[in-house]
Amino acid sequence: MRRRLQALLRHEPVGTDGSARIAARRIYILPTPTGLWYGGAVFFMLLGSLNYQNNLGLLFAFFLAATGLVAMHHCWFNLLGLAIGARPGPAVFAGSPAQFEVTLRNERAGPRFDLRLVGGLDPVAPVFLGAREQLVVVLGVPTRRRGLLPLPEVQVETRHPMHLFRAWCFAQTEASCLVYPYPAPAAPPPAPDPGRGRRPALRGGEGSDEYLGPRAYRYGDSPRHVDWKALARERGLIVKQFGGDEGLDVWIDWARVAAPGLEDRISLLTRQVLDAARSNLRFGMRLPGVQIGLDRGQAHRERCLRTLALFDQGLAGHEEDRRPMNLAMNHGQAQA
Repeated sequence: MRRRLQALLRHEPVGTDGSARIAARRIYILPTPTGLWYGGAVFFMLLGSLNYQNNLGLLFAFFLAATGLVAMHHCWFNLLGLAIGARPGPAVFAGSPAQFEVTLRNERAGPRFDLRLVGGLDPVAPVFLGAREQLVVVLGVPTRRRGLLPLPEVQVETRHPMHLFRAWCFAQTEASCLVYPYPAPAAPPPAPDPGRGRRPALRGGEGSDEYLGPRAYRYGDSPRHVDWKALARERGLIVKQFGGDEGLDVWIDWARVAAPGLEDRISLLTRQVLDAARSNLRFGMRLPGVQIGLDRGQAHRERCLRTLALFDQGLAGHEEDRRPMNLAMNHGQAQA
């Protein structure tokens, strides 16, 4: 019933610039509990003044009624024309809150007061928007499964100026946040590359003890090895090279991981990707219909995690496979 009622509500669509501007017929307004008490007090004051023919009481009752009507108009007008946009934050793992950056933009000459975002994990403090001003508010959304998490709408409300009325509106968004699979607590080590196996000592590899010297930055290098002091001296992006360790090419293979369910297997593969990236190994990944070659670095790690997050070939069609599971217990069953 709630979903059906939600579908009947009017939502402001996204414009060509990626923002939704609240129109007059997209704003809903109702009295708050304080407003109901206020209206009741005015009504009984009016009845008493009419019964006792008290002109001063009638004047005061009409004054309070007019004040309430003006407050209702200002509450509605506080949302009219507000521009709302949203963009996703960085990718997160399933179970961690996804963050969306919601931009509130005031395009008129007057200020806006007491604007609140509704629907996030944590309550968002009311914000003030000055004339021709914009503000970015972070909205946290819970994540339950891997894949793309869309933010279909943003609800903004206000109770300005006297908290007698609550006005709210719904703005559609096109933002989607990538949710990585939940990594298993532990996973078996990935299989070494049968074609190369153990490689000789790496020259220029990161993560070892011996310092070899600087080199130019390449996309995917770890920020931990960037020479920030050289960057501060305006020498450009330089990476510190280390060597002296022995490398191992490994493959993270779908067929070599045993698990009772699809999501359990993807969780184990996610853990293998994280462990291989943390050990600075060159690794590749094989999934049904997908193969990612041997590489290392942050960009390669994110590519593999994204592939696992979006992997879906019919086996994931069952809703029970997509629910969060007790991964520690399932990993124990897989080892058994």
